[in-house]
This record gives sequence, C-alpha cells and structure tokens, in this order.
Amino acid sequence: MTPYGNLLYFIILMLLFLPIIICGLRGKKITFYSTLVGWTLILLIFKDDVKQLLFFICFTIFQSVLVINYRKYREKYNNPRVFYFLIALTLLPLILTKVQPFFISKSIIGFLGISYVTFKTIQLLIEIRDGLIKSLTVFEFLQFFLFFPTFTSGPIDRYRRFEKDFKNSFEAGEYKRFLFNGINLIFRGFLYKYIIAHAINLYIISNVYLHEDLFVLKLLYMYAYSFYLFFDFAGYSAFAVGVSFLLGVQTPQNFNKPFLSRNIKDFWNRWHMTLSFWFRDYVYMRLVFFLQKKKIIKNRYVISYISYFTLFFLMGLWHGLALHFIVYGIYHAILIICYDLFERKNKEKKLIPRTKFTDILSIIITFHFICFGFLIFSGTLF
Repeated sequence: MTPYGNLLYFIILMLLFLPIIICGLRGKKITFYSTLVGWTLILLIFKDDVKQLLFFICFTIFQSVLVINYRKYREKYNNPRVFYFLIALTLLPLILTKVQPFFISKSIIGFLGISYVTFKTIQLLIEIRDGLIKSLTVFEFLQFFLFFPTFTSGPIDRYRRFEKDFKNSFEAGEYKRFLFNGINLIFRGFLYKYIIAHAINLYIISNVYLHEDLFVLKLLYMYAYSFYLFFDFAGYSAFAVGVSFLLGVQTPQNFNKPFLSRNIKDFWNRWHMTLSFWFRDYVYMRLVFFLQKKKIIKNRYVISYISYFTLFFLMGLWHGLALHFIVYGIYHAILIICYDLFERKNKEKKLIPRTKFTDILSIIITFHFICFGFLIFSGTLF
C-alpha cells in the first residue's frame, strides 16, 4: 500500500488517528500508541511483497547496529577511519539498490524510502562524531528512523529538532494549532496532487506526443511537466508534513514558491529544501572544509566550485544511474557555478542594478532555466 496513494489509505489513517487527535485535544500525547500506529502503517507498505519486507527488517537492524554501536564507540574513541568505514557500510545497501537494475531484471533488494532513511542514518553518524548527539537508545533511533509520515519520500528532518518535538508534551489548547495546520496541509495536498497535478497529467502531458518532432510540443511538455512535478511532489510533502503535525511533530516544509526564485541559488533554497539543505550541510560544507584543511587547493572559489560540482553530481546519481539524471545534476552544477561567477562580477562592476524590473526579469529567466532542467530530468530530451 503506497502512503497517501488512495482513499482507502486516508480512511485507515483517519480511523487510527482518532485516539491521537482526541487525546491531543485533551492535552495528552500518547507516544507509544502513535509509534505503534506508525510502524503498522509502514508494514502495510510491504503487505504484498514478503521479500521486500524481509530486506527492510534486515536493513533496519543493520542500520540500528551501526548507529548504536558507533555512539558507544564514540564515548572513548574518534578514529576517522572507523567513521568513514561506517559511512561506507551505511551507503552499501543504497548503492546496491541503485546498481542492481544493470545486473538483474527483477529487483531483489531495496524498498520505497531506502534513500531517505539512509540519509537519516548518515546524519546521525555525522552528528555523533561531531559530539552533537551524546545519547541515543535503540527505541529513540527507531522512532526517528521509522517516522512513518516522511518514511518514503521525506521531507528529511534533523534528529535533534525531531527529538525535541517528539518528546515535548502539549500545553493546554496547543494541539488545536497542530490540528488546524495539519488538516490545512492535508487538504492542500489533495488540491496539489489529486486535482492540479492530476489535471495537468490527464489533459496536457498524456496528450503530448513527443515522438512528433515539433518544437512547440516539446515546449508545451517542458512547462506542463515542470508544473506537474511541483504539484505532485509538493502535494505529497504537504500530506507528510500535515500528518506529522497531527502527531505533534513540526516536520520542515519542503517547498517555498520555487518558481518565483530570482536565481538558481535561490531556487535550491526553495525546492525540495530539506534534501538540498542536507546535501549542503553534509556534502558541500564538509568537502569545502576538508579541501581547505588539507590545503589541497588554495583558491577558495575553486574549492567552492569543485564542491558544488560534487554535490550536484551526487544528487543526480541519487535520483538514478540513468544518463538523464546524471546530466541533470551536471546541468545544475554548471548553472550554479556560472551564476556565482556572474554574481561576483556584478558586485565588482555593478553591471546590473537591482530594481523591481530586474527582479521580475531574473525570475522569468530563472524559471526557464529550471523548466529546461526538468525536461532533462524527465528523460524525454534525448
């Protein structure tokens, strides 16, 4: 059963959530029941595939052992080789999942959501190493790792923020705000995913015949697909965040009007924000710090551009090993490097002043670059 995939799922969700909502309005948080409901809903994902269920259980145990034992190890030691070895082990199941289509026709490992929970494990290992997380039980790990509203497709929360929300009790009347925001977001999800995105797919995308080599059709598909991708994914994210609110957890938003971005950097601060911030904090910043510390390259701009390229290349690979995903990542790396070069030159020479007109113009230009990127991402360009 796909999360938020049909009416039956929402009916089951509503019935299981009634005790949570009733207790919440009374100022009580039933953590154990909420956790039990969440894990039950995750198991429903695998109800038609026993092999995936067994892999998921083994994967969860494997990740738990890595994190809990590293936390205990970190109390006395801090060998970087151990840390990097554990990161490699953590990534191994995800890498195998990504490469298996090249060797076998039918998937035997992997499951919906493996990328997002892997990112959670990596985040925990990094923050344990940095000394930001000093205590972590198996149950606390599983509560974060198996938080079902965001299990399959995010948003990607941070453990310390999640832990604070999850453990906090409600003040008198506070849950009404959570309930109102949660319901509002769930209805927004229905509007985005099941009305707007569905209509775009049904009436435009499904009727554009890309085998006809017409520029106008490609253009129409590019814009339609871009809006479909936003409303479909933003709708799903709204469901996930809304259901999180019903549990008293304020999961971060994933989108903030991305098509109104003034430049490509601004876009990545608005689109799939929790993923882009995760890559920024745990890939880009770490690589910049490493290159500066080792003094491999002295020019800080070259360091920044190498790190940008690495970040977006890995982000492209994360979507898949198909050529169009890799090109999509490289395309955005080139865009963000070119924009940074332009921005520095513009500050120095004051070539284009910032006015309302230039702001509008920059939004229009950025929008077209973004849409072309999504055309690459769709795999229909070449």
